[in-house]
Amino acid sequence: MIFFNHKLSEVQSSKIGKGTTIWQFVVVLKDAVIGENCNINSHVFIENDVIIGNNVTIKSGVQIWDGVTLEDDVFIGPNVTFTNDLLPRSKKYPKSFSKTIIRKGASIGANVTIIAGNNIGEKAMIGAGAVVTKDVGENELWVGNPAKKIGYVSCMGDILDLDFKDKKGNKFTRKNEQLIKIIQND
Repeated sequence: MIFFNHKLSEVQSSKIGKGTTIWQFVVVLKDAVIGENCNINSHVFIENDVIIGNNVTIKSGVQIWDGVTLEDDVFIGPNVTFTNDLLPRSKKYPKSFSKTIIRKGASIGANVTIIAGNNIGEKAMIGAGAVVTKDVGENELWVGNPAKKIGYVSCMGDILDLDFKDKKGNKFTRKNEQLIKIIQND
């Protein structure tokens, strides 16, 4: 076995990358794909039509339903809730489930709810308890219910306001698809 599978988990999929750790009380259905070096904490459920990239961390209490893709380097906080059916009814299933993509390097805080069909951009950050009802762009910082954009996150983790300034007043700009600090001459 090229990945660690706790004896108290149920892993039906054979498509799991090397170095991945799956802790106790995790269920992974047979068609799920999980990349390398992931850390799947206890009490996680991963359905069939799910793709998880490399270096992903999924904290306890998360259910990842059909139609959800987590790209590389994504962080999913404890008790994050994904939905995949906008009109759920008992014993009635849609022909296909809505797709949700969490892009590379995004971080989703504890207890966030992501409504089906909304995508989270690269390196975006969603604050704890938010309810995401719209697409989130790259490097954006969203909080609240419903979630709204309150700023940006630089590639180094600096929190920026809507004018691309940090708490010290340093100004950032987009360059080569990254938010970088503008060098100021004094």
